[in-house]
Amino acid sequence: MTTETVFSNARIVLEDEIIEGSVLVRDGKIADISTGSSRVGEDFEGDYLIPGLVELHTDHLEGHYSPRPGLRWHKTAAIQAHDAQIVTSGITTVFDCLRMGADEDGGFEHGEMREMADAIQKAEQEGRLRAEHLLHLRCEVSADNVLQHFADFENDPYVRLVSLMDHAPGQRQFQTMDQYIFYYQKKRGLTDAEFAEFIDRRVSESERNSTPHRVAISKVCAERGITVASHDDATLAHVDEAIENGVRLAEFPTSFDAAKASHEHGMSVLMGAPNIVRGKSHSGNIAARDLAERGVLDVLSSDYVPLSLLYAPFLIADEVESISLPKAIAMVTATPARTVSLDDRGRIAPGLRADLVRVFRDHGVPVSRSVWREGRRVA
Repeated sequence: MTTETVFSNARIVLEDEIIEGSVLVRDGKIADISTGSSRVGEDFEGDYLIPGLVELHTDHLEGHYSPRPGLRWHKTAAIQAHDAQIVTSGITTVFDCLRMGADEDGGFEHGEMREMADAIQKAEQEGRLRAEHLLHLRCEVSADNVLQHFADFENDPYVRLVSLMDHAPGQRQFQTMDQYIFYYQKKRGLTDAEFAEFIDRRVSESERNSTPHRVAISKVCAERGITVASHDDATLAHVDEAIENGVRLAEFPTSFDAAKASHEHGMSVLMGAPNIVRGKSHSGNIAARDLAERGVLDVLSSDYVPLSLLYAPFLIADEVESISLPKAIAMVTATPARTVSLDDRGRIAPGLRADLVRVFRDHGVPVSRSVWREGRRVA
C-alpha cells in the first residue's frame, strides 16, 4: 500500500539554495519538490526543512554506558538513552564510536565493545531505535592489543568507518607535554613518578606498534570497502602517511597546514561542532571556525554534544561571510554521507531517503520540531 505525506510552506534547504515550497514523500522516499505556497499537507509555517543529519564521530554513547569511572550501565538502556538524544537533535544516521585497543583512559575490557555492538544491533532489530546506527571503530594503533580488538569485528557489516589514532605523548593532539600533563596526569591523579613511568610506556608502545598496526588495519579496510579516517594530524608527514593508508576523512587536524593539505588531497576535513559553538578547541588546537573561514572545513561532528550538530551550521552561516546556510548544512548532511558512501541520503532530492528535519529558528539555538527517518516520524 502506497503512503504519501506532503510538507508544505517550508523553507527547503537544498544543496545550493533555499526555496519556499513543498515536498512530497512517498513510501519513505522523496518523490517531488515544488515551489510556492500550498494548503495541502502538514503546514510548516515557514520553518526550515533540512535533510536528516549524518553523524560520523560521537563518543556520546560511552557517557551513558559508563557514567562514572568503573561503573557500567545496562547496555540496552544506555543505547536507548543515547538514541533518544541523538534523534531529537535531528540526527537520523549516527556512527557510534567504539574503542579498539586499551589506551588506559577508559578501562574497557576486551570483548566489551563487541558486546556493545551486539546490543546496538539487537536493539535496532527489535525496533527500539529511531535513528539508524552504524559503527565507527576508533583504533588506538599504539596499543598492543588493538588488532585483537579489531578482529572481533572482522565480518561485521555495521562497521562503515575506522579511524587510526595515536594518543602517545608528543604525537598529534598532544604535541606539548603541558597539554599531556593536563589531560592525563591531572585527570588520572598520577604522582610524578607514576606519570613518568606512564609516559615511558606509552612512547615505547607507539614506537613499536603504530606503523605496523596502521598498515594492517588500513589493508583490511581497503579489502572490505570501509572508509578510513586519520585522527589529529598535525604535520605534512602525518598527511603523507594518511594518503598511504588510503584515508578519506581527516578527523580533527590540529594545524592549518595539515587541514589544508588533507583538503587539497581530496580528504574530507572533519572538526567538532562544539568547537564552532565554543569558538575554540577544548585542547587548545586550531579553531574550527578558522578552517571554515579559510575554506578547508568540510564536515562537522557533534563529538560529545549531540545538539551541537544542529546548532553549529547555523552559527557558521551567521558568522562566516563566505559560507551560506545550504553550504553549512551540507557539512552535517550531504558531505559526511558521501564521505562514507551513503549516497541514498544527506540531500533533499527526488529518489533519496526521506530523512528529514523540521527546524524552527528565529535567533539563537535552533529547535528540531519534528524528525522523519525514511518518511516515518521518529521525533
